Amino acid sequence: MNHEKYLKQTIQLAVENARNDGGPFGALVVDKQGIVVGTGQNKVTSSNDPTAHAEIQAIREACNKLETFQLSDCILYTSCEPCPMCLGAIYWARVEKVYYAADQKLAAAGGFDDQFIYEEINKTYEQRKIPFYTIDLSEKNAPFEEWLKQDNKVEY
Repeated sequence: MNHEKYLKQTIQLAVENARNDGGPFGALVVDKQGIVVGTGQNKVTSSNDPTAHAEIQAIREACNKLETFQLSDCILYTSCEPCPMCLGAIYWARVEKVYYAADQKLAAAGGFDDQFIYEEINKTYEQRKIPFYTIDLSEKNAPFEEWLKQDNKVEY
């Protein structure tokens, strides 16, 4: 597989998107045959969707095209090292490998610094800038109990 070729495509997607009022990020999902099955560009501001990062857009398209929620036979190429949200999506999609061009430091120098999120993850819930609270409801386990009862569930 020609990793440089795909990474150059992600950079081109990112440059084009930046020129068209989008974020400077691009991504591709490629299957084992070398076929691009998903492309993504950062559409956060144009779609008013904070989750519309290039990697997530590419994962969504690939899953839709392949009719699956797991991309274990695919490689993700991205113009920049994935942020914490995208990292989570990559693991949930079970992508086989990830190749990226720019790293966190270059992203930060370009105005996209995610370091504060990495720091927030390690704080206790009460110490986070956005505090998290749990409320102890008696029915809090009902969704999981119902899930466990289902015989026809698709486990993931």
